[in-house]
Amino acid sequence: MPAPITDWASQVRSGDPRAISRAISAIEDASPESEPLLRALFPHTGRAYRVGITGAPGAGKSTLVDRLAARHRAAGKSVGILAVDPSSPFTGGAILGDRVRMQGHATDAGIFIRSMATRGHLGGLAQAAADATLVLDAAGKDFVLIETVGVGQGEVEIVRLADCTLVVLVPGMGDDVQSLKAGVMEIADIFVLNKSDREDAARFEQQLRSVLQLAPERDGWKPPVVRTIATENHGVGDLAAEIARFQAHFAQREGREAREFERCKQRILRQVEARILGRLARVAADGARFDALVREVAARQKSPYEAADEILRDAGPA
Repeated sequence: MPAPITDWASQVRSGDPRAISRAISAIEDASPESEPLLRALFPHTGRAYRVGITGAPGAGKSTLVDRLAARHRAAGKSVGILAVDPSSPFTGGAILGDRVRMQGHATDAGIFIRSMATRGHLGGLAQAAADATLVLDAAGKDFVLIETVGVGQGEVEIVRLADCTLVVLVPGMGDDVQSLKAGVMEIADIFVLNKSDREDAARFEQQLRSVLQLAPERDGWKPPVVRTIATENHGVGDLAAEIARFQAHFAQREGREAREFERCKQRILRQVEARILGRLARVAADGARFDALVREVAARQKSPYEAADEILRDAGPA
C-alpha cells in the first residue's frame, strides 16, 4: 500500500480532524484514493455505536442531535455527527442548514460534525454517508449520530446503517394513526415525540401507544415512546437512557450480530452495483454506439433485452 495512504489512515485513526475531513471529502468526490483509504481503515471499524435520527422536516431533528451530542460529551464520550442535507440543485453540495444549528460544538475537539449531500439519493442517504461512518468509526468515535434529510417514507434506508434508529414525530404535523402504518414508522427502535409541550401531544401519544400495542416485538424489544422538548433540553436524558437500554438489550443477544450481517450483505451488494454501473457508464459514454442500439430498439430490430445483453458484454471485466 502506498505510504501516503498508510500515513493518512494513521492520521484518521489518531482522530486528526483535518485528516478525517479530507477523507470524507475524498469519499464524497469519489477520488481514486478514497477506496484504498477505506480498505486500510475497515479492519479498525466496528466499535462505534451508530444512532440514526429520522423523521419529517421540521420535527426538530437537528436540535435533538445537538442535545444528544452534548449529553454524550458530558459523559466523556466522543461523538461524530453526519447531518445529511438536501443537495443543492445548482452545485450538488449540501445546504449546510443542520451544521449551522450545531455551531455550539465547533470548539469541542471531542465532536466532529460534517454535513453531507444526498446527491439525489431517494433514500435520503448517499453511499458516501455509509462510507463516512466507517471513517468516524475508525477515528475512534464512541457514537456516530446520523441525521437524515427528512423526506418522509423514503428514509427507511437508515435502518441498514444504524445500530439504533430514532423516529422523531411532532404532534399536529399530520402524524396521525393512518401515517403510523407507513413504512418509515416500522423502522423505529425508539419513537421520539418532540415538541411535546403542544396541546395535542397527549392525544397523539395515546394514539401512538395504541398502535404499538398491536405491533409484535422484534427480538424481544418493544419500541418505547419518549417525550422531549429539544429546544429546552427536556427529556433528552430519558432518550439517552433508552438508547443505552436498547444498546444493552442487543449486546446480550444475537440481534446486533444479525443486523451487522445484514448490513455487510447490503454493503457488498451496493459495491457490486456501483462497479456494474461504473462499467455501464463507460459503455454509455460511447454515444454513437449507444444511440445506434437505441435506434435499433426503436425500430423493433432488437428487443431491449438483447440491447441490454450487448451493453453488458461490451462492459467487459472491471
